[in-house]
Amino acid sequence: MDDKEIMAHINDLIQTEHTLRAQAAAGQLSTDAEREQLRLAEEALDQCWDLLRQRRARREFGEDPDAAAARPAGEVENYWQ
Repeated sequence: MDDKEIMAHINDLIQTEHTLRAQAAAGQLSTDAEREQLRLAEEALDQCWDLLRQRRARREFGEDPDAAAARPAGEVENYWQ
């Protein structure tokens, strides 16, 4: 996955998050379902942002950005921002 594909996936996940919140506000989605789907979308977003940062750092230091790999959600969820 290249940077443009990662950014497109990030944008899709952000749209998913907005849609879920709108559905919940309209009473079309249960609280439990909303929470679970939001959690999954947020984890995927964190993984995508992390992968993009890895790729940019590798490129900056003359390394192959394609060698970057997505890290497990549990790992990137615990990073300090």
